[in-house]
Amino acid sequence: MALTLGRKPGEKVYIIDEHDRKIEVEVVKGDGNLNNALKLRITAPQEFRIVRGEIHQGNNS
Repeated sequence: MALTLGRKPGEKVYIIDEHDRKIEVEVVKGDGNLNNALKLRITAPQEFRIVRGEIHQGNNS
């Protein structure tokens, strides 16, 4: 399943699992100076691992 959203700074998306544990993803800042890069704040329970995509892909090679 995939979901594509547009979000503005200050807006949030929640990912909730079957145990009602919640991951919060908030757009902190949009920066037009860095090729439209965003800054995200991710808040999750400690048992979730949060890994950047380029690191995760490197571990799967």
